[in-house]
Amino acid sequence: MTALRNALTAEELAEQANRGEPERGRWSQSEQLIALLADRLGALHHAYVSTHSQRKQKAPEPIRRPGAKTARSKQAPTQEQNETLFRLINGGAV
Repeated sequence: MTALRNALTAEELAEQANRGEPERGRWSQSEQLIALLADRLGALHHAYVSTHSQRKQKAPEPIRRPGAKTARSKQAPTQEQNETLFRLINGGAV
């Protein structure tokens, strides 16, 4: 596997890295812990930079884990959903 990977050009290696799906592979406990440490370190770095800087920075994405689904982007509720929620909160569920 190492010989095959070393034979790839930089472009081929970058393409495969972009298409990678680590959540389909098996990880050892050590790999899980390293990913957890990387996520926590990223969160600490983000908190430090956000506290000591005027510019806003997007929080880092966690490393994808085996068996975990990719996070969906959150969508804003529609006007109809907002109105339904408003009615329910104000006693309209009766």
